[in-house]
Amino acid sequence: MRKLLVIVLPFIVFLSCNKNHHDREEAADDRIAELYKPNVAYGYVLDDFHIVHDTVRRGDTFGDILGANGVPFDKIMKVATKYKDSFDVRRIRVGNPYILLNSKDSVNKTQVFIYQNSKVDYSVVDFRDSVALRTYSKPVSYVEKEASGIITNSLSVTMEEQNLSPYMTDKLANIFAWTVNFFQLQKGDRFKVVYTEKVIDDTISAGLHEIKAAYFEHRGKPLYAFRFEAEDSNENSLVGYFDENANNLRRAFLQAPVKFSRISSRYNLNRRIAYYGYQLRPHRGTDFAAPVGTPILATADGVVTKSEYRGGNGNYVKIRHNSTYETQYLHMKSRNVKVGEYVRQGDVIGWVGMTGNTSGPHVCYRFWKHGKEVAPFKEEIPFSEPLSTDLHEPFFAMQSTLKEKLDCITF
Repeated sequence: MRKLLVIVLPFIVFLSCNKNHHDREEAADDRIAELYKPNVAYGYVLDDFHIVHDTVRRGDTFGDILGANGVPFDKIMKVATKYKDSFDVRRIRVGNPYILLNSKDSVNKTQVFIYQNSKVDYSVVDFRDSVALRTYSKPVSYVEKEASGIITNSLSVTMEEQNLSPYMTDKLANIFAWTVNFFQLQKGDRFKVVYTEKVIDDTISAGLHEIKAAYFEHRGKPLYAFRFEAEDSNENSLVGYFDENANNLRRAFLQAPVKFSRISSRYNLNRRIAYYGYQLRPHRGTDFAAPVGTPILATADGVVTKSEYRGGNGNYVKIRHNSTYETQYLHMKSRNVKVGEYVRQGDVIGWVGMTGNTSGPHVCYRFWKHGKEVAPFKEEIPFSEPLSTDLHEPFFAMQSTLKEKLDCITF
């Protein structure tokens, strides 16, 4: 037995030593592989090229840049014509970066042109052999963040003071467009948001992605909004914002036909104007003052019944929304819709102007109910359909977590 043990032990030691030696060899191979790991980006081994980083300067054209780097004119024209729908060479923008992958020889001719459309998206033109175009997108991650602010001047100014994306202003305005008059915000109104930000390479911000939840306190009234995405029982895709009780924040009508404007004249059947000797001249619309060219939005889905120029109305559009409601938009600079066209809420139907009887740029917004003009802000405007009950369970599970986050954010 002792002789057997004497024979086996050296064999075990030999195997162990051999394994350790093998492990050391593998570790050394890994270090060598790491040391000589090729530098790959945009689908190319960059070590194979002479790399030039530059930005588009004023006066630069696609042809000038590539022509100066040895690319034949016929190949430049092929990109300009064959790929104009996916990469319009006329639209390269001053200040946008680009990379040239040039040949590693005395000619130093460009073989690949990489243009940065945005922080995420690139257009890659390969001039080797036959010309080829493809798009490349950097991997993007999404980081959840929180923010809050108190209105001191305007929503956009407050966003700027908080170093928040200007797109946050527009997104919040869209979320609460049916419940908050953003042209009548008061000092002291305040907001909180839970949102996601796009991030490249774990450090570079690529801008706002989406708002997951928001709280807006307007004139002391608290308003919650929670983004919810799901499929209903009929397998229809649903994306929208709902309040804490699963009511749809979207109303049948927007509060205003223009964004970030102000009411310059309200609906007033007893209006008297000094210019006309204080005679009674009823105003059956609501005027929203805005610069010439400001987009005018359809306040609800409907069919265009009038799109014409007429007398004091100037350029105007009228939309029938259903058997009860119609809306009318006067004094447009120009119209963007035709009679019979179906428009969706938020579609641009024209632009603010000064046509017809008007002393300044604005849109006169008229609201009709059962064929009679009424004051829109005194009407109980109906909400869109609430969230179906079969989606309540997943909604409230999601909502409770986000509401807790919102409530914990300090101003």
